[in-house]
Amino acid sequence: MNKAILKQAPLYDVDRLAWLENQAALARAGRSGALDLENLAEELDVMVRSERRELRNRLVVLLVHLLKHEFQPAMRSGSWRGSIVEQRRRIRDTIEESPSLRRWFADLAADPAVYTDAVEQAAAETGLPPNAFPQICPYGAESIMDPSFWPGA
Repeated sequence: MNKAILKQAPLYDVDRLAWLENQAALARAGRSGALDLENLAEELDVMVRSERRELRNRLVVLLVHLLKHEFQPAMRSGSWRGSIVEQRRRIRDTIEESPSLRRWFADLAADPAVYTDAVEQAAAETGLPPNAFPQICPYGAESIMDPSFWPGA
């Protein structure tokens, strides 16, 4: 890209990190009138979606390992238990950092699409057919996060 084009293009379109640093500096300096509010709002929306997507992905991984633990008892391993512990910890830490996600987590735990994704992954990893797992998630949000809950134990 030549320098003439770079000077005309908004920093947001050319170097997102430099734009973010610039916006943070403007905000800290109290120069709210100089903020790029349109792109700033977009970035905030992206951050919200990213946090929710991360929580959803962690829940799917946790459900996969809970299903594997329950429905493939002969294959249980420290790795599976470790993954369950890790995902619970990361979900807990994320919710502690952003408590408004607690309500959203309960909704996610009851979302059939999340459970369907977990069953699909568990079936792929275990070789069991998807119909070997319950059609509806057998775990509630509280049991999913309960450190003493080990299905099929």
